[in-house]
Amino acid sequence: MVEVGEVNEIFDRVIKDFHIYDDVDHVYVNPYEFGSLPYLLYHKCWIDTVQWHLEDLIRDPDILPEKALEIKRRIDASNQDRTDQVEKIDDFFVEQVKDVSFRTDAKINTESPAWAIDRLSILALKIFHMKEQVERKGVGKTHQQSSQEKLDSLLVQRRDLSQAISELIQDIQAGNRHMKVYRQMKMYNDPSLNPVLYKGIK
Repeated sequence: MVEVGEVNEIFDRVIKDFHIYDDVDHVYVNPYEFGSLPYLLYHKCWIDTVQWHLEDLIRDPDILPEKALEIKRRIDASNQDRTDQVEKIDDFFVEQVKDVSFRTDAKINTESPAWAIDRLSILALKIFHMKEQVERKGVGKTHQQSSQEKLDSLLVQRRDLSQAISELIQDIQAGNRHMKVYRQMKMYNDPSLNPVLYKGIK
């Protein structure tokens, strides 16, 4: 089972790797062994990092409507990819604990390990970009101080969330909490479930 500290290191590496090119269309090479947990985590964070920058691009006040629609549909597809990847990470955890005997009074967590790790990925992006604001040239001290306060808060959040995830994984391995996965079953991308898409389909 991967250590949460290693998860954060992988996410930080992804974000630095992306910013070497700073291009949402860059075709990356995953440095980890195919199918391994680090491979899945790297791919997951790359999806998040590209989407982060697509969200920036679509907020350009001068963007052409056609371009905005193109990016919006790309973000929709990215959200589905992100969900699929999180579920693959959860599948990995399920396989790791398949032989665990869970206590009869084992508790259920509010979210699975992978969805908690998903929040670590987003925190890594927030931390990276808030650091950019702290170091940004040409802005006043008020902006830098405000950004530093936000950065400090984000770092505390990552520390606390990392600890909580570590404890959750330990509890699952010990059989004290169930490893239970609920599929997201997103409806908006499914032509059989979205009324706008299935309208007229027989």
